[in-house]
Amino acid sequence: MQAAWLLGALVVPQLLSFGHGARGVTREWEGGWGGALEEERDREALMLKHLQEALGLQSVTVEESPTATPEGDAWGATEDQGEEEEEEEKETTTPSSSPSPTPEDTITYILGRLAGLDAGLHQLHVRLHTLDTRVVDLTQGLRQLREAAGDTRDALQALQEAQGRAERERGRLEGCLKGLRLGHKCFLLSRDFESQAAAQARCVARGGSLAQPADRAQMEALARYLRAALAPYNWPVWLGVHDRRAEGLYLFENGQRVSFFAWHRAPSPEPGAAPSAAPHPLSPDQPNGGARENCVAQASDDGSWWDHDCQRRLYFVCEFPS
Repeated sequence: MQAAWLLGALVVPQLLSFGHGARGVTREWEGGWGGALEEERDREALMLKHLQEALGLQSVTVEESPTATPEGDAWGATEDQGEEEEEEEKETTTPSSSPSPTPEDTITYILGRLAGLDAGLHQLHVRLHTLDTRVVDLTQGLRQLREAAGDTRDALQALQEAQGRAERERGRLEGCLKGLRLGHKCFLLSRDFESQAAAQARCVARGGSLAQPADRAQMEALARYLRAALAPYNWPVWLGVHDRRAEGLYLFENGQRVSFFAWHRAPSPEPGAAPSAAPHPLSPDQPNGGARENCVAQASDDGSWWDHDCQRRLYFVCEFPS
């Protein structure tokens, strides 16, 4: 019995080495050494038989492997096996295709996009709040500027009014100091050429109006003042008298109706000369302009009234309250 175990200990490792050698030979046969495979298999079967006899075991019939077929079948089997191994190697070497996304992956992607959109909206809200703050600041600044502009406009208007009052007061004082004081009126001659309307505007700006002699005494006093100021020449001077509202209805600038007139008349014919029906060519009777001449000027030599076109530029005389 001990001899049997000793024989097994010596023979089994050799059989195992032979088995490994047989598998190595099989691989070499698959590489092209088919004849050596047959020999190794016969040798393996013989050694297994001797081992069974030495150990007293029953003989076991070894089924022929499909590979232990005739040479043609072995080559076909090895070729199929080689193709399968090549396919397995290709499958192991080729990179695996990316897996199809799962519903969880889709939800995760959507949640990520929503988080990005929420962050973008937050940034927009922050910028909108900043813009709102700047708009509020600009609105307040604009309101302050408007208030300052309103204050400046009011101050400028007050300054202009004060300047106008000062100008009118200065004109009144100048008219009474340099001109003719007559009762509660003062008359001042201006040697500037202006139309009747422009002359009236300048008199008003200085605190007065065009001269409006209220009676014959004032008219004669004004005539003497003009004669002394403009002698030896004869210059027509605008008065504050016109019939622009209605032909033949003469009014002062203050709207009162004129109650007396000093119209120029043509000179009388010399004694013994026959009277002429034709008007004097140089000094016809006044008024003679009709609707074309609606403003009245006073001659500086004799104080007579003449009607003229209102757009004619003449000297003018202003009156101021004393």
